[in-house]
Amino acid sequence: MASSNTENNTSASTDEDHPACTLLEQIVTPEQLRELSPEQLPTLAEELRHFLLESVSKTGGHLSSGLGAIELTIALHYVFNTPSDRLVWDVGHQSYPHKILTGRREQMASIRQHNGLSGFPKRTESSYDAFGVGHSSTSISAALGMAIAAQHAKNDRKSIAIIGDGAMTAGMAFEALNHAGHLDANLLVILNDNEMSISPNVGGLSNYLAKVLSGKFYSSVREGGKKVFKNMPAVSELARRTEEHVKGMVVPGTLFEELGFHYIGPVDGHDLDTLLTTLQNIKSLHGPQFLHVVTKKGKGYKLAEEDPCKFHGVTPFNRENGEKKSNAKAGKSYTEVFGEWLCDTATQDQRLIGITPAMSEGSGMVEFSQRFAERYIDVGIAEQHAVTLAAGLACEGLKPVVAIYSSFLQRGYDQLLHDVAIQNLPVLFAVDRAGIVGPDGPTHAGCYDISFLRCVPNISIMTPADEQECRALLSTGYQLDSPAVVRYPRGGGPGVKTAENLEPLPFGKGEIRRQGKGIAILNFGPLLQEALQAAEQLDATVANMRFVKPLDHTLLRQLAEQHETLITLEDNATIGGAGSGVNEWLAAQNIQRRVINLGLPDRYIEHGSREALLASCGLDAQGIITSAQNEL
Repeated sequence: MASSNTENNTSASTDEDHPACTLLEQIVTPEQLRELSPEQLPTLAEELRHFLLESVSKTGGHLSSGLGAIELTIALHYVFNTPSDRLVWDVGHQSYPHKILTGRREQMASIRQHNGLSGFPKRTESSYDAFGVGHSSTSISAALGMAIAAQHAKNDRKSIAIIGDGAMTAGMAFEALNHAGHLDANLLVILNDNEMSISPNVGGLSNYLAKVLSGKFYSSVREGGKKVFKNMPAVSELARRTEEHVKGMVVPGTLFEELGFHYIGPVDGHDLDTLLTTLQNIKSLHGPQFLHVVTKKGKGYKLAEEDPCKFHGVTPFNRENGEKKSNAKAGKSYTEVFGEWLCDTATQDQRLIGITPAMSEGSGMVEFSQRFAERYIDVGIAEQHAVTLAAGLACEGLKPVVAIYSSFLQRGYDQLLHDVAIQNLPVLFAVDRAGIVGPDGPTHAGCYDISFLRCVPNISIMTPADEQECRALLSTGYQLDSPAVVRYPRGGGPGVKTAENLEPLPFGKGEIRRQGKGIAILNFGPLLQEALQAAEQLDATVANMRFVKPLDHTLLRQLAEQHETLITLEDNATIGGAGSGVNEWLAAQNIQRRVINLGLPDRYIEHGSREALLASCGLDAQGIITSAQNEL
């Protein structure tokens, strides 16, 4: 069968350039996919790639990873008996082709939209989604758990983890590999490698070797040799070293073999013939297997191949030229504000070190990484390491700034508490994507950082209400000789122009933005404009609190003395949030006032636009007005 490799000339393609999706339209479930002949699969791959490009160009979402996983997805569903055999995708960006082939093709127009398909695998969405994911490096642990469960049930089904090379940088992946290699569970780990420099060039020799190493003959000889030589240590050691030497010349598999896996690969992830043969061979093997597949991000779409990062996560775009369909922008994004502040501060302070756990673009650090390369550290997907690394730098008198998403900081919580806060080290955490994030859904929502940070001693927490406050509070936090957090949301602010200087705001002090009577709205963060709008109808006072910890007790006492009702407003869970801090202080001072805590409810917030989700939680102006009127 011919390879499914295609020319990279689809950047300016049209519907007329492609055949009608006749094969793809016939497939509602993988059972129908398995009825096709192997010779039909390259055509299906072409149709699937075309459909994915068309779909994501209209809806936005993740593109490059899915384009690179087309052939692998087809081969997995063709060879394995899904959903009985479990597929666990890691992170899930590559799962769009999987969704299309498992009954959700017609729903792809709704992906990442309110009440539509999730952008990630989700157990409640399909029986083919064996495990819900949103953060990386969980697949091997989850799939191993499924494999052990199958053993307990005396079921011979396969559990398969498909993990990207970026996700393999996290310690959790290696913890799972270390455990799995000592068991005989039917676990297959597939490394979808699209960037690893250790990989040799993929060609006929390595593909042939993958077929041989996955075949029954090699497996039986290998296992038989172990039995024969187990009582002859010297000969056994010689055989082992010979095997590693021969394999080591052409495959980077020694590490995985030492962990207890049978390593196979590397395989050309776009060659369906090799994939099918190799997976069929692996299917008959027992115990932990490791298949190394080399793919190309953005495969089949020239623009994405040339710049896979740009097309990793996209808004709707023109697939002819790759340009966004709408460039409307309310104002500078908070991420951009942080990036500018970082470069400006680094210019003035040689001690500044910028750290990111594999999110340079998302956190606004690209310019910093180029201008201050010697002071830029990308640790990979290793949030725990990022935090403790920052602690070590701070111990030596440097000024580390950790740029991290709110939901990713959850992974580094132990290190923040033990390695940074207990030692009271001056590490600044620039916490992006705080609050509702929108299309990425509950796995990426930064709904909990105020709650899990507020209880940590020594730490300061700041909540800017606009772009300029964000810049100024970053300076405030940077100048502290203790841990500090500045949290800000995804997207643009209200359009407040940022200053060119680096002047900080007074530490621990809020301000009155509107004077009213009867009701005081205490705003923490980016919902200030909603508070001001609601206050016009309620004739309420609006306080921009700025600091969650420490609270401005002087301002809080003034507000409590002058108003009968206090409304706290935050883009964070109400449980343990800023409002809870206000309640605790009022109780400690024996001040009795009616208090309404507005924030995110005690449930996971599904995907949709940020504006729609905030409104559904009662955090827009009308929601504030309604809550106030219901309590009066």
